[in-house]
Amino acid sequence: MSPILKTRLKKFKQNKLGFVCFIIFSIIFVLSLGAEFIANDKPLVVKYEQSYYFPVFREYPETAFGGVFETEADYKDPTVKELIHEKGWTIWPVIPFSYQTPNLDLAVPVPSKPTAQNWLGTDDQGRDVVARILYGLRISLLFGFALTLASAFLGVSIGAVQGYYGGWIDLVGQRILEVWGGLPMLFMVMVLVSMFTPSIFWLFIIMLIFGWTALVGLVRAEFLRARNFDYVRAARSLGVSDSTIMFRHILPNAMSSSLSQLPFMLTANITALTALDFLGYGLPPEAASLGELLAQGRDNITAPWLAFSGFLTLAIVLSLLIYIGEATRDAFDPRRQ
Repeated sequence: MSPILKTRLKKFKQNKLGFVCFIIFSIIFVLSLGAEFIANDKPLVVKYEQSYYFPVFREYPETAFGGVFETEADYKDPTVKELIHEKGWTIWPVIPFSYQTPNLDLAVPVPSKPTAQNWLGTDDQGRDVVARILYGLRISLLFGFALTLASAFLGVSIGAVQGYYGGWIDLVGQRILEVWGGLPMLFMVMVLVSMFTPSIFWLFIIMLIFGWTALVGLVRAEFLRARNFDYVRAARSLGVSDSTIMFRHILPNAMSSSLSQLPFMLTANITALTALDFLGYGLPPEAASLGELLAQGRDNITAPWLAFSGFLTLAIVLSLLIYIGEATRDAFDPRRQ
């Protein structure tokens, strides 16, 4: 680890609020990655006779537990429960519902209020709200991370080419960016998404088309400043290729401002995905989504727990990312070293 990086990490840790937010966000992210082990309609472990089964990882037919059907066992079926408990036991997750599992034991109309069984109540289809938040967070965060990294790669590459070569390449690139940046991103994404069958792949590609411009200006400015430095001129005189100079010599020195913007880009991408889901142009209908939960809160004003759950989840995650971004920006700011 280089001394500069050590100094930046030390500066980041000195920002108590940002560092605590980073720890909290990391815990939330890890919990969402293991959503199947926290909220699932299948047991974590089943012991039947002298064998152990792990339904979370593998499907087992009902015949494996003494049943008559070759299809996957329904572990909430009273008959299957009785068969298993006669010769074994089960260990269930903390929340015995997946994001698509309705609570069939409800004695009240849906959406139902928070109870000991459904901590944040159920939605208008009887599905557990906590389970949908966990799975929705995982999709939102993974989608946001992937989109942020892909956008950063494109933005850094294009900004580096513009700034290093300058001239007509830079001039034409800037005019294209001005036109592209003037397009209403959310509206264009809604129009293009409506032309395809709803899928995460197409949504990712379309949002990437309009989201890669965020870092171009920063990287371009750094390369315009650094391309006439002495070490760059020396590398050129030694016959070093342009790609090596750009990505091995200039880019590491120009990444400070770019890296400090990644948390803010992630925040913007998660917000955009939530907005599209809220409007019905985002993820497929069967996917768990924070935006879909907010939409249910809008449509069911007599069930305020739906809107509060979605709003507080989104507010907490975005607030954590904002404070992390501010701490990262201060740590990478050379004026604060």
